[in-house]
Amino acid sequence: MTPRLERCFKPRPRPSRAAPGPDMPPSTTRTQLLDAFMGYISTFFHPQPHRLPARVTSRRTSFSSYRPVNYGQRRQFNTYFITHLPSSSLHPDSRSSAGPGHQLPRSASTPHASRPGSSPAVVPPNMPNRDLTVVRIPLRSAKHHFGAYNLRGQRSYNEDTDQAGTIALPAFAKRAPISLSRNRSSKTEGEGTNADSAYGDPQIFYFGVFDGHGGRECSEFLRDELHGYIEEAAVEFNLGSSLQKKDSSANHATTTAGRQQNTDQPQERTEDEIKQEMVIPGIKQGGVAEKPPHPDPLESEPPVLVQGDASRAVDLETGLVQEYKSTVGGYFRRFKPAHFDIPDPRSTSDPDGSISDPKSKNESGKDAVSLETVLTYAFLRADLDFITAQARKPDGDDPAVSDQPLNRDEVLGKPSHQPPSGHGIGGPTRFKGGSTASVALISTPTEAPFWHPAAHSTLVVAHVGDTRVILCETATGLARPLTSDHHPSLPTETRRLQRYAGSMITDSFGEERILGLANSRAFGDMQSKRVGVSAEPEISRVELGPAEYSFMVLVSDGVSGTLADQEIVDIVKEARTPEEGARKVVEYATEVSRDGDNATCLCVRLGGWERRSEGGVGSLGTKEIRDIRKAEANDPRRGRR
Repeated sequence: MTPRLERCFKPRPRPSRAAPGPDMPPSTTRTQLLDAFMGYISTFFHPQPHRLPARVTSRRTSFSSYRPVNYGQRRQFNTYFITHLPSSSLHPDSRSSAGPGHQLPRSASTPHASRPGSSPAVVPPNMPNRDLTVVRIPLRSAKHHFGAYNLRGQRSYNEDTDQAGTIALPAFAKRAPISLSRNRSSKTEGEGTNADSAYGDPQIFYFGVFDGHGGRECSEFLRDELHGYIEEAAVEFNLGSSLQKKDSSANHATTTAGRQQNTDQPQERTEDEIKQEMVIPGIKQGGVAEKPPHPDPLESEPPVLVQGDASRAVDLETGLVQEYKSTVGGYFRRFKPAHFDIPDPRSTSDPDGSISDPKSKNESGKDAVSLETVLTYAFLRADLDFITAQARKPDGDDPAVSDQPLNRDEVLGKPSHQPPSGHGIGGPTRFKGGSTASVALISTPTEAPFWHPAAHSTLVVAHVGDTRVILCETATGLARPLTSDHHPSLPTETRRLQRYAGSMITDSFGEERILGLANSRAFGDMQSKRVGVSAEPEISRVELGPAEYSFMVLVSDGVSGTLADQEIVDIVKEARTPEEGARKVVEYATEVSRDGDNATCLCVRLGGWERRSEGGVGSLGTKEIRDIRKAEANDPRRGRR
């Protein structure tokens, strides 16, 4: 063996372990080793500090220092919600709980006898309070709070889409009374409280259902981009929070109004009165009535003005309307949305040219805007961007389109965009279809989640088309719709489109249509824009008291076109979870449907969920009708197409 190989295979001497010196006793060495070992074990429970998410403070930003955050760099919409982890009997908090955790009487306790080989339990260091532990819970995985389900029915493809998550918006809930603010810790004891959003307010929940027609391009665009348009519009309008501190007189008025509202108890009604108020389809000889009736929606609360940039809002609204006039024309030449404060050019103004509009001032005399204005602007801007992008694309019926390369859009190497992008809207060719939309936003004044039985919350619904949003009243069990179907036969739509009455026709089934469309309001449908098919949303605001409503349902016309609102609500009452309720509604509607349209249902738990079957007659009000529908659908002699 050569000397080089000998050096390679020669064993290296191991370093001798230093014995404890006179200044370091063996007990100190064991203590240091134990501390190092427990520090290593604690890393499995808590990651390194640089990996921990920054905890948002719960302090409210003052009105004077409030500035909107620039969200153009990252997407703020999340499909999960953030909550503080509550303590439980399985995972008690040793630092906050007082006394023993077993809760046994003193007579049943026995002293601990230490054995020679036993050692005292060591609490891992750096263990924070469980109330400070923030977790992310995917909304679609929280089946006890939210459920979504859809089926394509008898269609070859599914054009329905839906969305659920938390959106980056300032709070728009009404301030809670002082009595509730002081005692909220005792009411929510043992419950997880929502963490604050980037604005410093409680999180805003976003739910939406979109029913496409003519394809999925428009409904997918709304699912992926509409929440981005809403967030960007709030930043452009400098929308403030409704939870900011006001003067003492305003707080006193709000507190007094809140106390008066809390003292009003719902009137008790008998079962006969509730049955008379139910709107259900009639039973005729040979089956159920052909079309389910839809009651009038709940009356909306007036818009709430919050601090904002009113002058910039007027400029943005005026610019958007001018774009509609120059791009679309027709109906939009005289277009003025209901929630826009566009000044009349014939009206008088100040000598310096500024517009003095009393509606753009709040109680303190400062410039203010409303969430309704932001939603209207976001809906109309998204619709204009969509139809403009389709107009710039080649027509799919053109034979020259098939000769173009598939990656024609990537020739210039354009990077991907964050929503709202407007880049790559739709497919490679022009999309002539459209989509309906129903969006629900829920805001709470405190950290308590909106599904807590003692929580107050505010619900704002923006709606276009014939998708529906329905509430279930806890005291009576009745269905309370928040939307109306935007069909040409609706009286309000008939008055709005009276200048284009020549474009309306009646099909063989007796339904009125405008240029062949069943909906008089929709996104897309670029060929029908000039005659008034607008995306201006119908917006309603509802204050949700503690356990006043049991749950909220968002459905597409594949469900609402077959079932009445009360039938949908009664099916959910019999389910154990919102996820099961959404699935049963869609499966039942698909089973008894005659046309087999795409069916989608979103079920959201509210404060009165545990008492959903106690009000009125429970789910028995439509039991007979549902049984007749099911027997009729299972009859093999019944002709179905």
